[in-house]
Amino acid sequence: MKQLVKPLLAVLVLTATSAAFAQQAPKPEQIIKWRQSVYQVLAWNNGRIKASVEGTYNKEEVIRAANAIAAIANSGLGALYPAGTETGKGWRETTVKPELFTDTAKAGEAARKFVTESNELAKVAATGDAAAVKVAFGKLGASCKGCHDDFRKKD
Repeated sequence: MKQLVKPLLAVLVLTATSAAFAQQAPKPEQIIKWRQSVYQVLAWNNGRIKASVEGTYNKEEVIRAANAIAAIANSGLGALYPAGTETGKGWRETTVKPELFTDTAKAGEAARKFVTESNELAKVAATGDAAAVKVAFGKLGASCKGCHDDFRKKD
């Protein structure tokens, strides 16, 4: 049950984000907190897949984690980057570079690549082919790294 609830939490956070935007504009600090929280959920799910492909492969665990990542990737993460959130503090200082807000073509391409690789990972995970999952997971990781290299300040 816990494993089912956690991926749904990410969807609920994004749903709450959308509802909050519809009601009133949230403070930049709140948006930064939501953004940071979503990326923690992504990191947790990536860790679940990594543990499986590097250890004893667990098809069901990988499927759940890959589906959660794909759901988040397809949820409209761009809404968590409105003007006014280039700087500030959520749970901690934001590490987003200002270029994310000014080089929208490059940022959009990075987002599209993340969505594509997330969807591919979910598709491959469903097959249960551990070797293919490892390749798809590597491609997803490369998309994450590319975005971090371009748009994330070093901690």
